[in-house]
Amino acid sequence: AQQPGTPLSDQEYHQFFKVLQITIQASTSCHLRELYGCKNSLVQRLDEYENHGVIPPGPICSELPGNPFFHNFCTFSLYRCIMKKYFLKV
Repeated sequence: AQQPGTPLSDQEYHQFFKVLQITIQASTSCHLRELYGCKNSLVQRLDEYENHGVIPPGPICSELPGNPFFHNFCTFSLYRCIMKKYFLKV
């Protein structure tokens, strides 16, 4: 069992986006995020699922060189959506 608030493992990420039917559904998820924002209950459920039940409060550190952190998980997720880097981990 993973600790609440930690990112999914590589295998769990693949399962997470498999459920979302990879790029098409991940793109749909991103559109929901862009339209309704991070306070939307469906968007929050997706964020919680991605982080073992807890949305990290921030700041969020990433594996991105030159862009080490984001103020919160919402900003990090929006960045992933805009850049289409769906598997970028925290």
